[in-house]
Amino acid sequence: MALDVPGAIEASHMNHPDFRLGGKIFATLGVPDKNWGMVKLTPEQQRRFIEKAPPIFQPCSGAWGRQGATNVYLPAAKVGMVRAALDTAATNIGSKKKKKTPNSDKSRAGAERRTSNAE
Repeated sequence: MALDVPGAIEASHMNHPDFRLGGKIFATLGVPDKNWGMVKLTPEQQRRFIEKAPPIFQPCSGAWGRQGATNVYLPAAKVGMVRAALDTAATNIGSKKKKKTPNSDKSRAGAERRTSNAE
C-alpha cells in the first residue's frame, strides 16, 4: 500500500522494510514486530489519528514518538485508515522538501541578479 504513493520506493533500515520519498523515510514495517507499521506524522496529526482509533494508532516510544512517529497496529486497522496515515506521512515528507526548494531558488535568483548587474 505504501508503494501506491507516487514516487515511493521500498528500502531497508535496521533489517526491516521502509518506504521513502526522495530518500526520506515516511513509513516502516515490522517494528516492534510483524503486526506493526510506523508512519511519520506531526505531533498534532498523531493526536488526531490516536483520537480516531486508539487501539490502532499509538505513539512510538521515546523522542521519536514525541515528535510524531506513530505505530500502526495493522491486524486491526482498516485499509482507509492506513491509506490516510500513509498519505499524510508522505505529504509531510513532500512538504519538507518543498520548504528547502524556495531557498535554493532564491540563491539562484540572487546569482542571476548579480550576474545581470555586472553586465
